[in-house]
Amino acid sequence: MVRKNNTQMKEKMLVTGGSGFIGSHIVGELRRLYDVTLCGRAAENDVRADLTTDVPRLPEHYDIVFHAAGKAHTYPYTPVEQQEYFDVNFQGTKNLCSALEAVGVPRSFIYLSTVAVYGCDSGEDIDESWPLNGSSPYALSKIAAERYLTDWCKAHGVILSIIRAPLIAGPNPPGNLGAMIAGIRTGRYLRIGGSKARKSMLMVQDLVLLIAMLADRGGIYNVSDDTQPTVASIEETIARQLGGRRIVAVPYAVAAVLARIGDLLGHRSPFNTFKLKKLTATLTFSNARAKADLGWSPTSVPDNFKIR
Repeated sequence: MVRKNNTQMKEKMLVTGGSGFIGSHIVGELRRLYDVTLCGRAAENDVRADLTTDVPRLPEHYDIVFHAAGKAHTYPYTPVEQQEYFDVNFQGTKNLCSALEAVGVPRSFIYLSTVAVYGCDSGEDIDESWPLNGSSPYALSKIAAERYLTDWCKAHGVILSIIRAPLIAGPNPPGNLGAMIAGIRTGRYLRIGGSKARKSMLMVQDLVLLIAMLADRGGIYNVSDDTQPTVASIEETIARQLGGRRIVAVPYAVAAVLARIGDLLGHRSPFNTFKLKKLTATLTFSNARAKADLGWSPTSVPDNFKIR
């Protein structure tokens, strides 16, 4: 519940990443609940700053911080690209905390992390007790940020919430989901081995209620819908919205050859062994803790995902 003071003023919330995919879909709803200030590089932000290099000069104290700014979705082929993950996800978090110290730390800090921290390529109903074995630059940078925030919030008496999110669905998504839409639209997408693998996913709008629930509670939570849809069901959901586009199927062995060719082509190829694993291995995460502790009820992705 959003707290109000005697003058019925909304609590002040600082949001990073407000101009990104996630932020752009939820900031409007957050403004109904909170007095929102946006911080980031884009022109539409209230506080213009590049968190990778800057400690922003914040104009006031905030009650709640929702830190969604981060780097994701691209595969790092070079040491420079690998370092970018740490510059954005880890150093950016440290710079944000330094800025908050200058105006007074918030009551609550909510961090948007990822299920990639577990380092699992496959598995079912993985819960929050799983060790943080992620080894990619993305996962390692998020683990580093989580650990830094755990220490920082403890030292400053701040309620910390960590949201470990899977693939997030919503209009015009980036990353693998965006690539799937583009591929089906152009007829260049291939269904691999029946697309029977199941994936945890989350509707982007479900984050708003989750944020409001976490602001006074804190904790670490995996979040996803209850459906754990198959890749095929997501493909069909997209194809229907594109006028019933036909999806061409290929055997796994053929796809594996194409993926190895993609590895050799590097940046020039939209398909490689990394993406092949993403598409063909079942990987689901348990949302039982969030539902039991918070009373949170997620939206079904197959029933509600609109591509635009």
